[in-house]
This record gives sequence, C-alpha cells and structure tokens, in this order.
Amino acid sequence: MGTIAENLKSVREKIEAACLRVGRNPAEITLVAVTKTVSAERINEAIQAGVTHIGENRVQEAREKYSQIKPVTWHLIGHLQTNKVKHALKIFQWIHSVDSFHLAEKIEREASRLDKMIPVFLEVKTSSEETKYGVPVSETLELVKRISGFDHLQVRGLMTIAPFTDDEKTIRKSFRTLRHLQSEINQTEIKGVKMEHLSMGMSHDFEIAIEEGATMVRVGTAIFGSRN
Repeated sequence: MGTIAENLKSVREKIEAACLRVGRNPAEITLVAVTKTVSAERINEAIQAGVTHIGENRVQEAREKYSQIKPVTWHLIGHLQTNKVKHALKIFQWIHSVDSFHLAEKIEREASRLDKMIPVFLEVKTSSEETKYGVPVSETLELVKRISGFDHLQVRGLMTIAPFTDDEKTIRKSFRTLRHLQSEINQTEIKGVKMEHLSMGMSHDFEIAIEEGATMVRVGTAIFGSRN
C-alpha cells in the first residue's frame, strides 16, 4: 500500500476506468471513504487529499471522532439500532441502512423533532448469507410505499452488500438484483420517493458495482490499508 493520497488516486483511476468501460460519467459516482477503526488524524489526511464523503459503521465510534474531523458529508453505512437514532441524526447527513418500518418510523420521529430532512437508503438483502442485514427483495417495494408519506425522511435509493467471494458472477447477480429493484420502484412512481441512488460496492468489488450501476461506492481498505 502507498500513502493515503496515492491510494486515493489509484481508487479514483479505477472508478474512471470502470465508468469508461460501460460509457458512464465518473462525475455520477460518489466515493464514500469508509473510516471504521481509522484514526481522526488519518481521516483528516484523506480529506486533505480530496475526500469529501466519509462512511462510519458505528454511531459510537463516529461520536468519538466527530469533533476532530474537518467538515465533510457523513454517511452511516452500518446497522442502526433504534436506540442510537437520536445520536446518529446529530452527526450523519445520509443513512444507508434502513431495514425495517420500525427503524424508519423512529428516524422520522427524531428528524421531526430536530426539524431535519434525512435522506435514506433501504438496505436490501440480495444474497442468502445469514449474517447480512436487510429487507428481503420481495418486501422492499411494500416498505417503500409504507414510508413514502413521511415528512422528514426521504427514500433516495437502495443499498446492498454483495457476498464476499471471488466469483464475479455471484457479485454481479447481487448488484443487478438491486438495480432491477430500483427500476421496478421507479416505474411504480411513488409520491415522495426519489429512487436515484444505488449504494453498492466496497474495496474488493466497487469496479463491478460501477459497471452494474452504482452511484455511491463505499471504499475503506483500498484507501486506508487493512484494518487492525
């Protein structure tokens, strides 16, 4: 691994190359640098090198680092427990991991209290891995309809985590499932829903994700190196 700036340059070049392969504009892709277990000092180094979006998995860890980080857009990309919603909304501008009506309702209530509009993604389980969170594919449209009337929460896209495998076919299938689901929801034209984003792809598969339609990729190891 090189320096953070060198790694970032390499990731951006790979994003551009993936876009080029499928005729997309690299400007359509938001790079979210995943900062789980990364120190505030190294996060600031990445921001200095051009990172404008960071993704944290845990609310508690984000709270510990928040005051030390230069201004950027914060994304919550890990599982959100309902009892952490109040703290999460004070830090994060985007939430990628809404996976139940109960959680959406809690975010709506808290956002209403803070008079904030919170853009969210529904986390969809596109593989059969037991360890994954997410709404089953078959139940996603119904959940979108149920939360579309909320005043302080807006569904802006879908998120998934592909199976961790070297089998490209399996990874693509996961990402395609999400894209087709996005298309189905958009064709349903649900009032108050702007299903414009697909948050998919991590360090080992973000290039495939971009080829399959990702608009946000969540990259940590390829920027910061392996976690301790």
